[in-house]
Amino acid sequence: MLTALVIVFVLAYAAIALEHPIKINKSASALIGAGLLWTIYAMSSGNATLIGQQLGESLMGTAQVVFFLMGAMTIVEVVDAHNGFEVITSRISTKKLSTLMWMVGFVAFFLSSILDNLTTTIVMVSLMKKLLEKREDRLFFAGIIIIAANAGGAWTPIGDVTTTMLWIGGQITTLAIMKSLFIPSMINLLVPLTVTSFVLKGIPVLAPVRSDDARGIATSDNERNVMFFLGLGILVLVPVFKTVTNLPPFLGILFGLGILWLVGDLLHRNKPDDDKEHLTLAHALSRIDMGSIVFFIGILLSVSILEHTHILKSLAQWLDQSVGRQDLIVMIIGLVSAVVDNVPLVAASMGMYSLTQYPADSFLWEFMAYCAGTGGSILIIGSAAGVAAMGLEKIDFFWYMRRISGLALIGYLGGALFYIAELRLFP
Repeated sequence: MLTALVIVFVLAYAAIALEHPIKINKSASALIGAGLLWTIYAMSSGNATLIGQQLGESLMGTAQVVFFLMGAMTIVEVVDAHNGFEVITSRISTKKLSTLMWMVGFVAFFLSSILDNLTTTIVMVSLMKKLLEKREDRLFFAGIIIIAANAGGAWTPIGDVTTTMLWIGGQITTLAIMKSLFIPSMINLLVPLTVTSFVLKGIPVLAPVRSDDARGIATSDNERNVMFFLGLGILVLVPVFKTVTNLPPFLGILFGLGILWLVGDLLHRNKPDDDKEHLTLAHALSRIDMGSIVFFIGILLSVSILEHTHILKSLAQWLDQSVGRQDLIVMIIGLVSAVVDNVPLVAASMGMYSLTQYPADSFLWEFMAYCAGTGGSILIIGSAAGVAAMGLEKIDFFWYMRRISGLALIGYLGGALFYIAELRLFP
């Protein structure tokens, strides 16, 4: 049975990693893998009571992640529908490419820590089309945005889905992860920015001819500001809600979503239905990426099988014996996340190591959050942010490897080495 489970999981994982070459959506591969794995396990075990209990436990953990992501993604869609992000992006203006690079990098870094790296990348790459005329400039900026968004998402529990998974699973806590990973994540961004500032020094910004944005007619400045600050306030206060009430984060995000829904209905209650339809929460729910949600369901249920059958525990023991050093193991996992999706990698790692052996906020979990969150920047297919930018600007895989991968790698290593050195100097 164990051999069959490993083979099915490896094949499903390979299909996920090769999504673009084989042209099969990774959500389909994840769901088929989950179905096959649980079927093989159930038929081999023959203990219906045990299987039902384990499936219920796995479903409960999966549902918490899924509900949280659905709520967060819906809030972001509502803010975007009201042009809320223009509160930030409209203030970006400069005549030098190097200065603009620093501004865009820092905005993406901090915006990602509040929202998430995928949404931030979409917003910032779309903004570059309004600020930069030359396609080569936009591609280069898109690469820096990917690095900045992934670095910014790694140091807060709501900035990256892998950090969110560790937070919901109890491996990390809010204040500890922010305190430990802020500087390493900042170094991850500062190193590439410093290098590129010399490359772009003295080059002027060539801006496109501006045209009136028709989307701005739909909402007033007051409506835009209310929904922007309320939406971001809800996302920021979810960790506070968890700390104060000890309730799971998904309940806090759903509670906040209800408040945002109520405020939105009150703001637009006097408008004709046709004018307010695209501004409603109901419309936002229809716009969230359900393909990604389904993928998380499939991959988390798949990984849970390996946990229940103790395959992941055996793998952890093998890695400890073969590599020995925990920091090297985690750094390798981070580098692998540049090739394959970091969600199953982190999910597998959570099953490999127990909270009894490695308590919350221990070195393993914090370093895992950093490496898995930022390692994906090394290749454009290694993160959701990279894949999004690839689709928006039609970025070539090998162009990114030549121009951006080296920058992402030195940033990744710089932040990792600082974290390890800091831990040894100040244990």
